[in-house]
Amino acid sequence: MRRDISELLSKSRRRSFSLRMAPMIDMIFLLLIFFLVAAKWRPQEDFLPFQLPTAQGQSQRPARPEPLEIYIFAAETGCRVQVGRVHTVQIENETIEANLVELMEKINTYLLEQKRFAEDPIEIICNGQVKWEHLAKIYNLFYGAGLTDITFRMTE
Repeated sequence: MRRDISELLSKSRRRSFSLRMAPMIDMIFLLLIFFLVAAKWRPQEDFLPFQLPTAQGQSQRPARPEPLEIYIFAAETGCRVQVGRVHTVQIENETIEANLVELMEKINTYLLEQKRFAEDPIEIICNGQVKWEHLAKIYNLFYGAGLTDITFRMTE
């Protein structure tokens, strides 16, 4: 019996105290995955970093003006351009360059009379019989003169 006890003691002495590392590593990886999933990686969406302007007197922006209407009608030898129901310029096929210069002078005069700016909108209204080359030359004239806000009104 003494031998049995001594064998037991020797076996227990042989087995020294040791930590089992596999479960500890598993626990560390589980905690790492938990913190990666639970972390917030993007900034708050309800916060926008901007600075408000200082208070000043009431200044109202002027409203966008009504577009300047330019009517183009077909004619036998060219077309007729009416600027704002006041000025009319006849554009003939033979003297188209001189007529376009006259049209630009009338436009400038009308813009000054109406106290308009080059940035103000222009609306071109033409019927279906107007030749494309006349419409293109008139458009290019306006655009080359700095009138860039040009639209077309559809007519039937």
